[in-house]
Amino acid sequence: MPVSPQHLVLCVDDERVGLRVRQILLERAGYRVLTAESGPAGLDLFSHEPIDAVILDYSMPGMHGGEVARRMRDDKPAVPILLLSAYVGLPSEVMALVDLSMTKGEGAARLLEKLGSLLPA
Repeated sequence: MPVSPQHLVLCVDDERVGLRVRQILLERAGYRVLTAESGPAGLDLFSHEPIDAVILDYSMPGMHGGEVARRMRDDKPAVPILLLSAYVGLPSEVMALVDLSMTKGEGAARLLEKLGSLLPA
């Protein structure tokens, strides 16, 4: 039987350690992963790669996750976005741009569960 292609996930976060931990977690779960350490770098990868889903940090210097999500929606509106934040109660206009959100403290199992809910099996 042919093996279905793995989903390609883009992780965007300015915190290098958290980004690397997420990459390892996702790769062990069977995802292919691209990473970007800034909003502009994430947007560049997003526009040039066949991204299936995005895990996006909200609080980043220069360009916060809300602005990145808005530009991603303008480019490829069907790609699901999971917004990560250390904060609760983000602006409603930001929440309207993403499919799901979670706090960083919710843990790895919850991240995989939420991401899985955004992608076809």
